[in-house]
Amino acid sequence: MGKLYLVPTPIGNLEDMTFRAINVLKEVDLILAEDTRTSGKLLKHFDIATHMHSHHMHNEHKTVENVIKRLQAGENIALISDAGTPAISDPGFLLTRACVEQHIEVECLPGATAFVPALVNSGLPNDRFVFEGFLPEKKGRQTRFLVLAEETRTMIFYVSPHKLVKTLAEFVQYFGADRPVSVSRELSKLHEETIRGTAAEVLQHFDAKPPKGEIVAVVGGKITIKEKNKE
Repeated sequence: MGKLYLVPTPIGNLEDMTFRAINVLKEVDLILAEDTRTSGKLLKHFDIATHMHSHHMHNEHKTVENVIKRLQAGENIALISDAGTPAISDPGFLLTRACVEQHIEVECLPGATAFVPALVNSGLPNDRFVFEGFLPEKKGRQTRFLVLAEETRTMIFYVSPHKLVKTLAEFVQYFGADRPVSVSRELSKLHEETIRGTAAEVLQHFDAKPPKGEIVAVVGGKITIKEKNKE
């Protein structure tokens, strides 16, 4: 029986690639990549010659069965996404679940993921938090916001740049203009920045300066009456 490795890749800065990740990618029989063109640049940079197959959100339902057969035949396979840790708002869950069901060993390497540095450098409470990933596009979006309006833990969202202003406006609408917000952009890259303030202040900033790049938004949880009394 082979083994599935979930291998994080850099979210921007190639120096964030670990020695262990490089060694695993060199030693496995096959690499499953979200986009073989994107991953090809990474593999070339680190002189990794392992063969790649495409494994992404549009074909993973069809490819899982074949991958399981190869693992059962004794092949070791690594799964990578375009950036960050597989299965965190990227393909990986379906294959991991199938491996667990078939008693195939799965090992996830530690490594880069965008929401952890965004949470830590936000300055918001991080002893307890909830990761929401990408919000629903249309159906269920309002319902989700109404639920999250009562959430007392710090909340983390992935937001595409062209939807950030709209999302910040929704933060103001559902969470209140004074709710603390931190938006991190282009983490680990040359133009990395983090903008902190109230929801209204951060909205005003990005409304005047449209954002570019990968974005993580961190929002403080609702303060309860008990907590207000402590203050």
